[in-house]
Amino acid sequence: MLLNEILRMALSSLGVNKLRSILTMAGITIGVFSVVGVMTTVSALRGSIETGLSFLGTNMFQFAKYPTGIQSNGNDRRKYQMRRNITLAQAVRYQQRMAGVTDVICLTVFSQDGAAQAVYQNRKTTPGMRFGGSNEYFVTANQYDVALGRNLTGGDVELARPVVVIGDGIATKLFPSESPLGKNIKVSGRSYQVIGVFAPKGTSFGRSQDDILIVPITRFLNDYGANNFTVSIATQSPSQLLYNDTVDKAITAMRVVRALKPEDENDFELYSNDSLVEAFAKIANAVRAGAFVISAIALVAAGVGIMNIMLVSVTERTKEIGIRKSIGARKNSILTQFLIESVTISLAGGIAGILLGIVAGNGLALWMKASIVFPWDWAAIGLIVCTAIGVGFGFYPAWKAASLDPIEALRFE
Repeated sequence: MLLNEILRMALSSLGVNKLRSILTMAGITIGVFSVVGVMTTVSALRGSIETGLSFLGTNMFQFAKYPTGIQSNGNDRRKYQMRRNITLAQAVRYQQRMAGVTDVICLTVFSQDGAAQAVYQNRKTTPGMRFGGSNEYFVTANQYDVALGRNLTGGDVELARPVVVIGDGIATKLFPSESPLGKNIKVSGRSYQVIGVFAPKGTSFGRSQDDILIVPITRFLNDYGANNFTVSIATQSPSQLLYNDTVDKAITAMRVVRALKPEDENDFELYSNDSLVEAFAKIANAVRAGAFVISAIALVAAGVGIMNIMLVSVTERTKEIGIRKSIGARKNSILTQFLIESVTISLAGGIAGILLGIVAGNGLALWMKASIVFPWDWAAIGLIVCTAIGVGFGFYPAWKAASLDPIEALRFE
């Protein structure tokens, strides 16, 4: 028999029992959908998240009391809470010890209650603005630019002036038709004079980076209580070549200002863009591995379903097989026909799973404001796996059909 005739007969046989074929395909679809959906989501988010994680400037690293969310271990939460705050006095002594090593050291504190709201006359922002205190190196450490007015200065910090640099989003909401420079706004009941506006920076992790207010760190701690906050210290190495040496000297200086003994472990966290990206990569790999295992189980179960349905099909079509054999159909033709049926069911389910996975994965990525991707590698792997499942689980029923004795098959009722 010609291959095209075998293919036509196989597809015709599947069409006879459409519902059974669709239900069998559904198992494959679910398995492929789960893995392709997860891989598409992770791939789409990876670029966006890694960009968002790279919030520190070039050759920057940071000391903080707490690790970042992707680095933290929930079991150690109490250990982090029991640590002493990094005080402004300690941060200043750290700056003094690092003099001659680097000039760019950013000290930052942020309000954590999420209730900050900026008010100007009868206009106000929504609560939840990112509000904190820093020094003149905030723009360098956090990759911001000042588009209007000026940045904070060392004098602003030293004299604890009540001035503020605001994000573009806040400037747009409070000053839609006038310049914000020189205007006094209220934040959490305190009045600050606007001296600058950050250039638009967009969103990260679905959150606007333009809804931000930065005042001198000394003014912030004076207004809201130094004992209530811990200072984060971002340090920039003079060059990539000196990065490791700068980190070593910084750790030593930090241990000295924290009055740690040689046998004491560090009571602060150190992280950089690379360490954050690496931590996310570990999480992404764990998610991928989990999705792969779950999908593998689902696909094996779906493969068993294909084998079962093909065995039922062989039993139902025993007389048909006997007639075909009696008029000259070869064993290989019967075997090929049933394998094509099995592979067709598997591939159809796989293609449906791939399409659904891509749509669902990219839909979630778009919701989180990430770019759309098409996981060609996982789509190709999905098709190969589905073909292998169709052949592997369909071979025994096909071999059983091809091995039927034509005389016995013709007697079957």
